[in-house]
Amino acid sequence: MGTRKFTVSHRDSTFDVDYDTSDGLEIFKFQLFSLTSVPPDEQKIVGDEGDQRLVSDDSDLVTISDKLKLLSINKETVGNSANEKEEFLKSDEELARMLQAEEEALLFQEYGVREDSGQFERTIRPYIGQVLMYEDPIRQEEARKTVPIERLEEKALVSLAREGNFKPSKSEHDHAFLLQLLFWFKQTFRWVNEPPCDGCGNETVGQGMGTPLPSESQYGASRVELYRCKVCSRITRFPRYNDPLKLVETKRGRCGEWANCFTLYCRAFGYESRLILDFTDHVWTECFSQSLGRWMHLDPCEGIYDRPLLYEKGWNKKLNYVIAIAKDGVYDVTKRYTRKWHEVLARRNIATEQTVSAVLANLTRECRRSFASEAVSALEDRDKYERETLEREMPSAYDAPVSLPGRQSGDKEWRISRSEIGSDDNGSLGCASCPLRVCIDEHVTRIYNAFSPVLSYFVENDISKPKAVEVLKILKGIMVDLKKSPYKTRRVSLNSVSNDGRKIVHQLLPSLRLLLRAVSLKSELNTDGQVNIALAGDPVKTSLSLPVVMKALDDIIHDLNNCRNFDKDSLSLPLLKLHRIHSGLVQASGEELPFGIATSAFDGTRPSKWEEPNGARGCWIVYKLEDKEMLELVAYELMSANDAPERDPIDWVLEGSNDSGSSWHILDKQTSHKFENRFQRKTFMIKSPGFLSNAFRFRFLAVRDVNSTSRLQIGSIDLYASSSYNNIEIN
Repeated sequence: MGTRKFTVSHRDSTFDVDYDTSDGLEIFKFQLFSLTSVPPDEQKIVGDEGDQRLVSDDSDLVTISDKLKLLSINKETVGNSANEKEEFLKSDEELARMLQAEEEALLFQEYGVREDSGQFERTIRPYIGQVLMYEDPIRQEEARKTVPIERLEEKALVSLAREGNFKPSKSEHDHAFLLQLLFWFKQTFRWVNEPPCDGCGNETVGQGMGTPLPSESQYGASRVELYRCKVCSRITRFPRYNDPLKLVETKRGRCGEWANCFTLYCRAFGYESRLILDFTDHVWTECFSQSLGRWMHLDPCEGIYDRPLLYEKGWNKKLNYVIAIAKDGVYDVTKRYTRKWHEVLARRNIATEQTVSAVLANLTRECRRSFASEAVSALEDRDKYERETLEREMPSAYDAPVSLPGRQSGDKEWRISRSEIGSDDNGSLGCASCPLRVCIDEHVTRIYNAFSPVLSYFVENDISKPKAVEVLKILKGIMVDLKKSPYKTRRVSLNSVSNDGRKIVHQLLPSLRLLLRAVSLKSELNTDGQVNIALAGDPVKTSLSLPVVMKALDDIIHDLNNCRNFDKDSLSLPLLKLHRIHSGLVQASGEELPFGIATSAFDGTRPSKWEEPNGARGCWIVYKLEDKEMLELVAYELMSANDAPERDPIDWVLEGSNDSGSSWHILDKQTSHKFENRFQRKTFMIKSPGFLSNAFRFRFLAVRDVNSTSRLQIGSIDLYASSSYNNIEIN
């Protein structure tokens, strides 16, 4: 096997592909994905012109014609009108089958379901009183007191800034804050399988049910579970509280408590909210997002949002009724959570559809009894719009590109017993059709460049390596103190620094000018001679940049300690990281949502990473320059991620393209490369520079242990151009 040049036609486009056939068919398909956006599992590759064989294994890449045709098996046919007509007929037949199944289910209801609305109404009615508790100002105030509001607000604004939105509208900010509230709640609330012993903290085993005490009944605990300690035999009580005020205090429970308490938090911050009751035994929340202009699904137990097909597609739930309960009405929202309505309809055997609609209409009228007529009219208009939207969106392939996980909350054996574990036990959302994302990372390059005058000062003034390390550690301490301070009023005094260290820092201040500016900070000299470091601009830019500075300082301190001769010749990679490429467009073969997206590899921070859920045996990530700028790549750095060494890449190829990705030229190839530590940064020089590129692609061919994981992850990727690339000041 060896390198071949293929000409691949797809629809109205033709692509020239230089490919090493020893890399195999699977990697070849990933390469075609980067060019055509047709996912590998939807590709059908056949010979074009005379040799029309199907490419089905690695050996075919060696023997088949160099002219190929790529077809999408989900969207294209072999290319003649007869086959196209057949596909359309299949679609029509499938739709007809669904409509017929729906008619049969409705017919079954008419003759097979008792006309008794009592059971359906009795299931829903208790929740109406429960959601009214969310409107209590005292409960809302108690909930708000427990939330680190400023910290969540900062995180919300930073999340928007990472997308380039530094001036969000109120609706955009509210949406981002709601998501941070969800993530905070997920980390704060505790899931209870068997509670630890109240006496010694050891494991317990269930002993059945007990009678509620008055102090428990006071907060709606009609059920109390009893557990015996495996060590001291003490009985521990687990009251199932229904009052969200008590849950704000206890911060523990199962899905009922989680959704109950989280919905109170949503109302406490002014979000229109609903408690969602799934008759197959689950509860979650919906909030109306002004930014999206629609109701949004939020599951606090899973920490997942806006993925309504999570239960049917991820958990394999057999849904029947999904009912939204709010202060202003009760709504059947089942169609939002299914793409198999004809199957769901067959399981809705408590009451007929007419009866369900009548019960919900009556309950809604009760909820709105005290509302003004104008408010009722507005709600009715919104109800109508939601019903029409659900009908319109239900047949669509919503969530299709996203791999949804099985249930993660609860003991594994319990999840298995409920058949809710799904096929993905990683608990993450994977996307195999990533959008083209913009890297908001100019601040990273500015920060890297800004260390040039600092290190030059050390060399020019004969500062010893140990003393330089000491000063850099002092500087990091200042940045840590700034990060700990309130983000809107960040300020730290240098008086806390030792006299000797303070003296050098004072002398260093002119050389720190660029670094402080890159982080939107400034130095201030008081009349008494005290120096402060304080905000100089947008506090969000400082929040975005501080983690980058601290990571960069850690890297420089590490590299400086390992530097044999600290002199002028050492002021280059890896110690000094000049000419870092930034502000490109990124796309990958896959990514984890929302925290492992492709741009996370370029954001300059440690906690974030790019994670490819199916990348262990091959994946890719492409970085394209803006405005077709042509650059010469001279080096790159990779950093291992925070955990799971088995997911580290060991074999990869780095390629450059001078035609925006139509063809590729190999720049570097690494095999059997091992990261020994977490957050370990490694520098690789391009051995034969000189090729001008406007796009770069990493093809990661294998991870450290392909037998124990399906995933690849990388903490950071930094690309460095030749010295001619200097569009950000460094002096």
